[in-house]
Amino acid sequence: MRRSYALYLISVLLVGYIFLDAFRFPELQPKQVPMDSLRQLYERPITAWPQPTVDSGIYWKEFSALPSADSSYFRLMEQADVVLGKNLFFDPILSGSNQISCSSCHDPQTSWADNLSVPVGHDHQSGRRNTLSLLNVDQRKSFFWDGRAGSLEEQAKSPIEAHNEMAMDVKALPRKLHKITAYRKLFHQAYGTDSITFDYIAQALAAFQRTLKSRQSRFDRFLNGEYKRLSDQELYGMHLFRTKARCMNCHYGQYLTDEEFHNIGLTYYKRKYEDLGRYHVTGKAEDVGKFRTPSLRDVMKTNPWMHNGLFDNMIGVLNIYNSGMQMNTATDEQKAADPLHPVTDPLLQELHLSKEEIQALAAFLESVTASQYKMHRPETLPR
Repeated sequence: MRRSYALYLISVLLVGYIFLDAFRFPELQPKQVPMDSLRQLYERPITAWPQPTVDSGIYWKEFSALPSADSSYFRLMEQADVVLGKNLFFDPILSGSNQISCSSCHDPQTSWADNLSVPVGHDHQSGRRNTLSLLNVDQRKSFFWDGRAGSLEEQAKSPIEAHNEMAMDVKALPRKLHKITAYRKLFHQAYGTDSITFDYIAQALAAFQRTLKSRQSRFDRFLNGEYKRLSDQELYGMHLFRTKARCMNCHYGQYLTDEEFHNIGLTYYKRKYEDLGRYHVTGKAEDVGKFRTPSLRDVMKTNPWMHNGLFDNMIGVLNIYNSGMQMNTATDEQKAADPLHPVTDPLLQELHLSKEEIQALAAFLESVTASQYKMHRPETLPR
């Protein structure tokens, strides 16, 4: 009897604590919508869905499904410029050491990234930023984490000549390839000339990279009306993504990105991992610590995450967003004393997500991640 009475008192106190906590901080309590109601909200055309929770001034776009598999894909892969680009992409001859190819960091077996925090390049030197996946790269408006390139062709030059990546003199590369009869033939088939220029090299690499597409995921199937494709937990995660978690302030549309640049509080200003991001491109103080919003397509296969690749656990990533990420933002006094002191984007706010809600968000991101097409490397390279 004493033990039962003690348990009763503990349960009363616990319920009372929860009640008082909810009374003092009602926003801390998850407001889970019954699943039947959620399915009524979302198991209908997207145009009838409730609008998401976004801040004023955010010009968001509704989710839309990726197209189904393109029946012309294999014909596209036989185009002369794509064939040339694929050979160049996988060929270590593009590097100064003849040991590193584009595919060393953008591997088809790892969703066209490398699953490393930062890449390892020429002479075993480490890069500073995480390797972005090339999936759907043709849909990007800018390239690299800091947006310093405006086209795929422009983007090709940087990793080839970077001393800690492929370390190749781009002026010498055309002469190097011209010595190989098989490459002269491929360039002639692609561009009607035996002349090899870096512009042609960049165009061919871009032509190949534009073929790298995500496949449809269960999320896409759901958007297309196959409503059993998402579990209750995944559907709840999608609802949270659109509402309480505020994810659609930055991740929306077909590719789940706003293509903009934000400081999410990970600049590590004047510390070991300092990276001022887009500021190095624009020179504007307001761009300190800003990085491009990555697409969330196939996100669960492109770990580790963030511009520095320091986070390899999605629950951990969601937990830091849950915190609001404002710990390192500059005060007015700090900003007055140092104009470059980073200011975390005000879009980031404390979310008060419960453990169950965070797990539901992670489950939703799994549904956005499709089965992978692992392209075969060329069996032989032009020699």
